[in-house]
Amino acid sequence: QLQASGGGPVQAGGSLRLSCAASGRAFSTYAMAWFRHGPGKEREFVALIGRTNVTTYYADSVKGRFTISRDNAKNTVFLQMNSLKPEDTAVYYCAATQREIRTIERGYDYWGQGTQVTVSS
Repeated sequence: QLQASGGGPVQAGGSLRLSCAASGRAFSTYAMAWFRHGPGKEREFVALIGRTNVTTYYADSVKGRFTISRDNAKNTVFLQMNSLKPEDTAVYYCAATQREIRTIERGYDYWGQGTQVTVSS
């Protein structure tokens, strides 16, 4: 089970840190990712992290502004979001997979409930 938190309203240029807490004892065997679903858009990939903090990958739209990290001791993955823009407004979902790391939704087997991020201009 995945529980996302940390969303909320923020002004453009501001920062937020999302967290996704996982239950269970096998967290370190899962690659993790963040996706987002903005108004009038398809759900899209944001960032992923491998089973350790070595492998990360970002969507071009967030590269240089967002940072994904994980703490396997706390069963938690984070998404630090800086220099937020109105177009970052979306519901953000964390997802987990034990399969090959991919940037597409069907590559992930477990999903959190989502946390709303609203960026005002």
